[in-house]
Amino acid sequence: MTAVFRKVSVTQKAFVLNQALTSCRATPSIQHPVWASVNERQYKSMPTHGIGRWRHLLPKEPPKKKRDRQQMKEIVAETNTTYATLNVNVSGYDMTVVEHFSQYIHNLCNRLGVKVMDCYALPTKSTEVWLMQEQGTKMLVDSILKTHNRVVQLRSLNATVCPIFLEVLLKNQPEGVQLSVQEHTEADFKARFKGRPELEGLKAKISH
Repeated sequence: MTAVFRKVSVTQKAFVLNQALTSCRATPSIQHPVWASVNERQYKSMPTHGIGRWRHLLPKEPPKKKRDRQQMKEIVAETNTTYATLNVNVSGYDMTVVEHFSQYIHNLCNRLGVKVMDCYALPTKSTEVWLMQEQGTKMLVDSILKTHNRVVQLRSLNATVCPIFLEVLLKNQPEGVQLSVQEHTEADFKARFKGRPELEGLKAKISH
């Protein structure tokens, strides 16, 4: 009797497993896409094109404004106790030395309480050195020297501080660096920008 019951139970288990397998094949589960058939694509109803995007979460930046053309600052007039707007010009062939000395002048002005309006670089000038041969009249370019210029613009320099300021600059002036101090003019402002003869020629044609 026990052997018969065992055979019946085994056949019932096999029947139940077969039914479970057929039901799984007939009705594929969305949660377990492994059981789904190859021809059916269940993810069509669930688009994923927005996953991983984060830029829409950031606040929108305002559009960048075009840089306006640099305007000339107002030239301060001299008084009984102060000078007008002054330009401290530093020039030399070694750009590193010229840059460091202009930084030294700026730091010295901050220590002495001198107002600095602006610091800028002028266009680099190139000078060609020609060499004539001993026998003949042909000339060859021997070297090209580049002159670098930096300007520290001062405002309302006090007349009592000016002698001390210039004395300190002259004592700490490096070799190969030229130093000059002069009043700021409109021509000095225009010298900051490189000339564009092509553009000027087109403007002349349009005006005529």
